[in-house]
Amino acid sequence: LSMAVKALKDLNLWGQMAVIGIAKRLEEIYVPNDPLPLYIDKKSESLRLFQRMRDEVHRFGITFHRSRRDAATLKTELTDVKGLGPVTADKLLSKFKSVKKIKELTELELVAEVGKAKAKVLLNYF
Repeated sequence: LSMAVKALKDLNLWGQMAVIGIAKRLEEIYVPNDPLPLYIDKKSESLRLFQRMRDEVHRFGITFHRSRRDAATLKTELTDVKGLGPVTADKLLSKFKSVKKIKELTELELVAEVGKAKAKVLLNYF
């Protein structure tokens, strides 16, 4: 909660929206500048709404982090080829093991692997 408040202040958005925090274990609701938490009935629809919002924010953050991490892990020369998707690049690399070997393929070999259109794109790139 304190980091969210700091980020909002850094962006000059503090005071323009409500901010709360929900502790996961005891489901306590915290508001900025108040050290005492609010307790909402465990069976309350209001608490369920807060829990769903927290879970969705958590899911969004994890998904964003994973996509950033995955995008940075596998980067080859094939990922720079316009018209060649990641699935085709992975397919070629898993079969031929290196970009160097892919560059050495003949046009017929490339057509057999990825089709005429993608073979042409690769040949023009190399």
